[in-house]
Amino acid sequence: MPVPGPGYSITVRVDAPPSASAAGDLTTAVGKVGGVLTAFDVVGSDADAIVVDITANVASADHAEDITTALNALPGVQVRKVSDRTFLMHLGGKLEVSPKVALKNRDDLSRAYTPGVARVCQAIAANPEDARRLTIKRNTVAVVSDGSAVLGLGNIGPGAALPVMEGKAALFKKFADVDAWPVCLDTQDTEEIIRTVRALAPVYAGINLEDIAAPRCFEIEARLRDQLDIPVFHDDQHGTAIVVMAALRNALRVVEKDIENCRVVVSGVGAAGSAIIRLLLRRNPADVVAVDIDGIVHTGRNNMDPNLRWVAEHTNADGMTGSLHEALAGADVFIGVSAPNLFGAEQVATMNDDPVVFALANPDPEIDPIEAQQHAAVVATGRSDYPNQINNVLAFPGVFRGLLDAHARDIDDEMLLAAANAVADVVDDRLNASFIVPSVFDNAVAPAVAEAVKSAAMQATGDKEAK
Repeated sequence: MPVPGPGYSITVRVDAPPSASAAGDLTTAVGKVGGVLTAFDVVGSDADAIVVDITANVASADHAEDITTALNALPGVQVRKVSDRTFLMHLGGKLEVSPKVALKNRDDLSRAYTPGVARVCQAIAANPEDARRLTIKRNTVAVVSDGSAVLGLGNIGPGAALPVMEGKAALFKKFADVDAWPVCLDTQDTEEIIRTVRALAPVYAGINLEDIAAPRCFEIEARLRDQLDIPVFHDDQHGTAIVVMAALRNALRVVEKDIENCRVVVSGVGAAGSAIIRLLLRRNPADVVAVDIDGIVHTGRNNMDPNLRWVAEHTNADGMTGSLHEALAGADVFIGVSAPNLFGAEQVATMNDDPVVFALANPDPEIDPIEAQQHAAVVATGRSDYPNQINNVLAFPGVFRGLLDAHARDIDDEMLLAAANAVADVVDDRLNASFIVPSVFDNAVAPAVAEAVKSAAMQATGDKEAK
């Protein structure tokens, strides 16, 4: 279901005849093959020809080729060059290191570096906690990946994962002024990842695990949380769960249902699905039924890993068996973090009245949103070209801003739920079936999440000290 979008934006430079109809001919050719024109610039002209840059959103690399072919087919038109604007954005990477202090003269150098810096080193050696106050540790997060489960691309390795981790770091800075740095590890060995992150930890005040495949990601996160004195957050799990919980709270307000009366079907029991289920259970739904590639998860199944066994033991109160289609019958909510095109409108019709459908597989959801809307009262996806985009950017920048501001040493479910409530509350009286979560560009989101997480973290610290 690819559609033209800015992720496949191209600029085509062409030579064209200097005729009155040239602009119309060029734009019509782009439109006829399905391109979405976003800019038309005459960058050169003489008596014999004009040079034009045509910028358009396309659906794929093949679609871009269709556009250049259509333009070349016009009389007197010749394509000089095609530039992929996404690749141009990535030239040289998306991050840089910039000093926060002036280094204009010998005095500045003496304080920032030797000899003055030695006194600061000695202060930290005497009181290690001062590292949070006197170094970049105060505001810095490591974005750690082994490249084993990158977006929808799978196991593409650490080098290929780097553009995603750079982007993540840029989002941290943009939305919450957190200094984050990509740490892509050339190993997929659980023990080596844990050892490496432990060795790197002194530089950072938080660890954001990213795109590490299940089930290894569960053990890596759990053991790092146990061994480190800084928060460890796996965004594929908890970032997704936070935004899903925020969206679900508001969706149930739209349909006027109480979660305690709702049966929720979760398709996909990997990193995201498992975290959603664990956080969902804190809201006491009537029941949760988990479904994976082998069907409904239940305690009678064989060959389950520890994560799947935990899910089986804490869900599916009625002991249902069968397929996703059978699980959907009579359900109030569907949450999908699995695979594309698993069911259609006819299965949504078997759900309870006013069902809620979150089809979050990317780029192609579990059900076409247009089909889902035939029977569902609220539909959400992970895509930016439909209403109600469930996007982790709503969560992780504010979560880490709050953790850093609280000088938190760990993170718990209360902090995650506080973040979810904060995201949901930003919608306020703007709530409707097509607006259950705020825009990722809403400037109120990250500060609200940060304040909620900071309060929950400080409360948790106070409770521990009281004990």
